[in-house]
Amino acid sequence: MIRIAMEHVKKHPGLIPQFFFILLGMGGASLYLVRLAKGPHVTWNKKNNPEPWNQLDPTYQYKFVAIDTDYKNLKKEGPQF
Repeated sequence: MIRIAMEHVKKHPGLIPQFFFILLGMGGASLYLVRLAKGPHVTWNKKNNPEPWNQLDPTYQYKFVAIDTDYKNLKKEGPQF
């Protein structure tokens, strides 16, 4: 399949930017999925750490981009578990 794509690119050089941006988008999406899978809200090992989100500091920045929230000044509003 890669060989066929390379043959098309040789015949039509205008396809080079299209292949580049498709691969760039697929790579970015894959890296974002890896980032989401390693987040604090995902549990991979339920026996050793069933609720990992309870062990996080209240100043931990959950969002990728926080425009209005200053996580350094937050205080925990709940009981300690």
